[in-house]
Amino acid sequence: MASTMRIALLIDADNASASSLDYVLGELAELGMANVRRAYGDWGSPHLKGWRESLLDNAIQPVQQIAYTSKGNASDMAMVIEAMDLLHGGGFDAFALVSSDSDFTPLAMRLRGANMHVYGFGKAQTPNAFKRACSIFFHVDAQEETPPPAEQKSQATGASERIAGTPKATVEVKPQGPAVAPTPVIKPAQPLPRKTGAELRGDTELVNLLRNATAATDRDGWSHLGAVGHYLVNRNSFTAKNYGYANLKGLITATDLFELHEDKNHIRAKSTKQAAKKAVKKTRP
Repeated sequence: MASTMRIALLIDADNASASSLDYVLGELAELGMANVRRAYGDWGSPHLKGWRESLLDNAIQPVQQIAYTSKGNASDMAMVIEAMDLLHGGGFDAFALVSSDSDFTPLAMRLRGANMHVYGFGKAQTPNAFKRACSIFFHVDAQEETPPPAEQKSQATGASERIAGTPKATVEVKPQGPAVAPTPVIKPAQPLPRKTGAELRGDTELVNLLRNATAATDRDGWSHLGAVGHYLVNRNSFTAKNYGYANLKGLITATDLFELHEDKNHIRAKSTKQAAKKAVKKTRP
C-alpha cells in the first residue's frame, strides 16, 4: 500500500484570496494530506478581514506578522523562514505555496533542490518565473465583486434639495465624514472553463510543448502517455486542469492533433503531424 504524501500548506494571505481555499484543499486532498496548514499576514489589517471564517472552517492556523512598513514584506519573510524550519525538521514530502507573488521563486527552487514536490496556487497572470519554479502550478483566479453602493441620499444632497426657494443663509449643511468603501463580496472560486479544441490549437506555446513532449518520449513512433506526463512536469509546471481538463488524456484528445491508442492499461500518443509525414514517406516510390 502506497504511503500518503505529507504536505505543508503555506498561504501568503496578502497575495491570495480566501475564496480559492475550497479549490486548493480539494486539489491537495487528491495529492495527499496537508498536515500543516498556515496562513501568514498582519491579521489586524482590514484587508484580511474576509479570511476569518475561512481559517476557522478549514482548520488553518493564522500566523501573525506585523507589517513594519506600509510596503514591507514581513509576512513573506516569516513564511520563508518557517518553510525552511519545516524542511529541515523533516516529515514532509511536498509543500503547497499559495501566492501570486514571484518573490517566492527562490523558495520554490530551494525546496525542489531538496527533493520536495512544490505545488503552487495563484492567479493566471502570476509571473512565469514562480510558475516554472514549482513542480505543478494551479491557476486559481478568485472572483470578487463589489456591491453597488446603498441608494441613500447624503445629508448634503438632502440639504441641496431643500435649498430651492430658500435663502442660503437659512440652510445649514453639516460637514460629512470620510466616505466608507463598500466591502467586497467574495464568491467561491469557480472551476476554470474548459477550453475548446480551437482555443487549444491556437495556443502555440501549449501545442509546441505537447509536440516536444511526444517527440522526446517517442518509442517506435509512439509515446506512452505516462512518459509524456513526466516530461511535461519536469519541463514545465504543467497541469491539464489549468485548461479545464481533468487529465492529460482529455486535453490531448481535445486538441485533435494527436492519435491515441489504448492497449490494456497503457495509452500511447502520436502527433498527427508526425503520422502524416511518415505516411507520405511510405507512399513515395
